[in-house]
Amino acid sequence: MGNQLDRITHLNYSELPTGDPSGLEKDELRVGVAYFFSDEEEEVDDRTPSDCGFTKDHSPAEEGPFSVSEVEYSAFCAQECIFSKLRENEDLNVYSAKTLLTMCKPGDLLELVATAQAPHWAIYEQNDQVIHLHKGEIRKDSLLEISSGRHGRIVNNRYRYRPLPPDLVMQNAAGHLGLSSEEICWTNSESFAAWCRFGKREFKAGGEAHSAEQQYFLKVHLSSSGVHTLVFRSLEDMIRERRRVDASGILKELSLVNGGKE
Repeated sequence: MGNQLDRITHLNYSELPTGDPSGLEKDELRVGVAYFFSDEEEEVDDRTPSDCGFTKDHSPAEEGPFSVSEVEYSAFCAQECIFSKLRENEDLNVYSAKTLLTMCKPGDLLELVATAQAPHWAIYEQNDQVIHLHKGEIRKDSLLEISSGRHGRIVNNRYRYRPLPPDLVMQNAAGHLGLSSEEICWTNSESFAAWCRFGKREFKAGGEAHSAEQQYFLKVHLSSSGVHTLVFRSLEDMIRERRRVDASGILKELSLVNGGKE
């Protein structure tokens, strides 16, 4: 990963979307600085099974299913649950890329996982091909090639929004192939893939109208210290911090409710 601080882009505080748009901070809400990192924090690279957190008993050649050690989350907007990654509520097992291909249907939302990396998300097209955001470019690649030793799973129900029909999901993904850099408005592979499947502008950077009342609550479920709750002004900010936690394993405060524990 390297030192994340080396990758910080410093912005004027008034430009940060985590604060009240009026410029006045509420006494009951302590909002910290949001750190913006370049895409991709989940670089797809050549990794060995041990690099990905899999032992000799769990090599990429094996079909699975098997589990990996991961931080679990749930997220809410107001009182509505919009995201859930809890082992008690869903199957978090992962599979080899080869096995995953036998389970996929066009328009499925895929997640590739490894330790010390944010997950890489993609939209499955067909015939081993996925469409994803990688290194600032929306491209089509072979799932077997980009997995690079990582295992994956289908995460169609990770977000609780109503999905678009598969043909529209594919249209969203394919319609942006070849775009790069300043032409795109997603900051990571998850935001792009989730936008393709759900079509919500909140997944786009700057696509959400902020209000003083709007809050997103991210509950980080840590077995050793209970549940930590963080609050954000936008879905994009929440996704960034959750991915940073996945990549670093360190829970860094943006803002904590009730001292950070429930």
